[in-house]
Amino acid sequence: MRAYLDHNATTPLRAEAREAMISAMEVYGNPSSVHSEGRKAKAILERARGDIASAFGADGADVIFTSSATESAALALSGRELHAAGVEHDAVNAWTQNDLDVDAQGTVVVHDPSASCVQLANSETGVVQYLPDGVLVSDMTQAFGKLPVAFNWTGAQMGLISAHKLGGPKGIGALVVKRGTEVPAQLLGGGQEMGRRAGTENVIGAAGFAAAAKAAAQDLADGVWDRVASLRDMLEDRLSAEAPDAIIVGKGVKRLPNTTAVAVPGWKGETQVMQMDLAGFAISAGSACSSGKVRASKVLTAMGFDELTAASAIRVSLGPHTSEQDVMGFADKWLAQMNKHRASARQKD
Repeated sequence: MRAYLDHNATTPLRAEAREAMISAMEVYGNPSSVHSEGRKAKAILERARGDIASAFGADGADVIFTSSATESAALALSGRELHAAGVEHDAVNAWTQNDLDVDAQGTVVVHDPSASCVQLANSETGVVQYLPDGVLVSDMTQAFGKLPVAFNWTGAQMGLISAHKLGGPKGIGALVVKRGTEVPAQLLGGGQEMGRRAGTENVIGAAGFAAAAKAAAQDLADGVWDRVASLRDMLEDRLSAEAPDAIIVGKGVKRLPNTTAVAVPGWKGETQVMQMDLAGFAISAGSACSSGKVRASKVLTAMGFDELTAASAIRVSLGPHTSEQDVMGFADKWLAQMNKHRASARQKD
């Protein structure tokens, strides 16, 4: 049996999303067409838009469908002079001046909210940020569905979200915009999405996104993520007890309920990922891969960790259906491999 512990990378498709998408496949009209078939497709699209807005606490805001949160970032950020921190996703850092300070717990210092992009929760560490009122853009991709987020109460002008992070399909995201905020189009053509993103909309993906968002909101109401948080704490308590020199990143601040980032300096993150994969557990390294070259996690280096530690981090991210057996099984295998690593390191010394 394998255990999937990489939910921050992507999530299994929810049954509700699959069913909604299959149903939407039967409606073949173009949502921009005025005939009956087109109007049926348009109805699915607009219902999905409203359901996502409701689940996201964004009633009265504009939900602009895109292909991903990465495209949403480009739509929101291109052509602007904005500040961000090095802990942001690369999709954000590609468009911003990455000059905001970050402390050792991952908290970002914001000087000018109206000229800044600040994530709500970090994908590697799970650290949750306080969003200052009036922040122009916030990457809310990891927080949506795991935390009780109400966009209208965050103070942000624009928010980035993605379907596949909460049990929806890959290939669809959205930029949520406070009404009246200027968003120049990057894709020009037919004038879809209120003239802000041309191209025939992904009706099937939107239907799946909306169904997943509704189901995720219900999970929050039912306390599912409280149970997940208890499993995360159980895992961290065990790792800290049996590997006291292991560093739990961001442990002293508010984090996503499902995310543990742990580093054992000198034990390479990508090695741990391969070892755990062979043992039956899917996790992620805290390091990023570019052109085949493994680098230290830029998130951890931005937080002040040295290169050795930053290259030794892994991320374990749990999901709604993760069990205690999954978590303790991972701990057993990880601790066993850690002891082998230490024994090997002692022999080399």
